[in-house]
Amino acid sequence: MNTAAARPSVLFVCVHNAGRSQMAAAFLTHLAGDRVEVRSAGSAPADSVNPSVVEAMKEAGIDISAETPKVLTTEAVHASDVVITMGCGDTCPVFPGKRYLDWQLDDPAGQGVDAVRPIRDEIEQRVRGLLADLGIPSTS
Repeated sequence: MNTAAARPSVLFVCVHNAGRSQMAAAFLTHLAGDRVEVRSAGSAPADSVNPSVVEAMKEAGIDISAETPKVLTTEAVHASDVVITMGCGDTCPVFPGKRYLDWQLDDPAGQGVDAVRPIRDEIEQRVRGLLADLGIPSTS
């Protein structure tokens, strides 16, 4: 368990780890640098990150083209201070002492970049709010 002096650890979870959780992890890494440990995973990971998500993030100046969806493990949840779910339902393991947030966001699966942009922008605002809650100033 991290102490207040240690870096907080945040895990973003969605079903496929190909859209929402990838964008959230990328924004948190971009805005917090090494001041937050960032993970993302999916309960049923896809083969690759959604190309429309990659394009939308590129427009925001963040390259996630090398990212790959990862499977959700109980170890990842156990090692995280904050677990943010995005439509993974009851598949996310729950441990006492963790902070859980559920972000209701549209799923970008099968959507074009025009539909992904508003989801991306909402995720960025939520990540900025999370940083404020954690007491970590944004780098940009």
